[in-house]
Amino acid sequence: MEYFAGIDVSLRSCALCIVDGKGTVLLERELPCEVRDITEWLGTFPHPIERVGFEAGTMSQHLFFGLKAAGFDVVCMEAHQVNAALSAMRNKTDKNDARRIAQVLRTGWFSPVHMKSREAHGVRALLSTRKALLKKTMDLANEVRGLLKIFGIRLPMTVKHGSFDGVVRPLIEMDEVLVHALVPLLDARVVLYEHFWELDRRVKRAASQDEVCMRMMTVPGVGPIASLTFKAAVDDPTRFKRSRIVGAHFGLTPRRYQSGEHDNPGRISKAGDRDVRATLYAAANALLMRTMAGSQIKSQIKSWGGMRLMRTKGRRRAVVAVARKLAVLLHRMWVDGTEFRQDQVGGKA
Repeated sequence: MEYFAGIDVSLRSCALCIVDGKGTVLLERELPCEVRDITEWLGTFPHPIERVGFEAGTMSQHLFFGLKAAGFDVVCMEAHQVNAALSAMRNKTDKNDARRIAQVLRTGWFSPVHMKSREAHGVRALLSTRKALLKKTMDLANEVRGLLKIFGIRLPMTVKHGSFDGVVRPLIEMDEVLVHALVPLLDARVVLYEHFWELDRRVKRAASQDEVCMRMMTVPGVGPIASLTFKAAVDDPTRFKRSRIVGAHFGLTPRRYQSGEHDNPGRISKAGDRDVRATLYAAANALLMRTMAGSQIKSQIKSWGGMRLMRTKGRRRAVVAVARKLAVLLHRMWVDGTEFRQDQVGGKA
């Protein structure tokens, strides 16, 4: 008889349920969300556990590698599929969620989630902190703009981040009321902007010291941010059997609804990592702008369909299509160990 353990994970506690191969509930416990407590209870169970499973979440990384190190066969399940199974229950409790997760694990109707390495999560943390500091810097600048309008001071429409303090501070220092209220806001913005630049230098340094990122940056429009974001999200390129799957994995392929006589393609699924999708979109937009400006890669980009779609379907759809091609191209370059070649870009994509 096989035995399966389902865990419903929350921030500080978790519900554990063990079922046998027929679906009979054998053990239910509420435990602290710590690897040591979970392994102790699993170890006291009189039969060997075939598989331990839980849905993807913020604690997945910690629990997955912790239980894996304890010798258990651990599966992290795709959250949307688990939520669909849990929605069939009349009463939603942690205990019932653990039961349903154990049953899903027993039946095998789930998709496992790839658990990224610690190095990949470190890169993502670096990129996230850089993005957060940039956003806070922009928020403070917009706050200053809004407060100055009350006093009749209208700043230019575009002021570069680096010159913002030099433009605004002299205007504020002419009014004692503004000095008393806004100078601390400006000082806080300057500190945030300095830390943002430090993180930006670390990102560029990390990309320049990575062989895979350097190859990816040979593609027009792909810079340090796009290459690091893509590499950290994929983590292991061999987990995709074909490069064409990568575009769908990051939500850049259309949904499809087929039922009887109806067969309607929809908008892109927007599944997967939002940051990867955004950076690929930005890289594709930069690539198309270069093409429209008459660069040397114009004829090759035509083979991607970007210029044709821009004329027939609009700019946004064209950029999404090129972003999907970029995802396929970057993955294939990573797997093959090749650099971007303009004369073969159409065939690669």
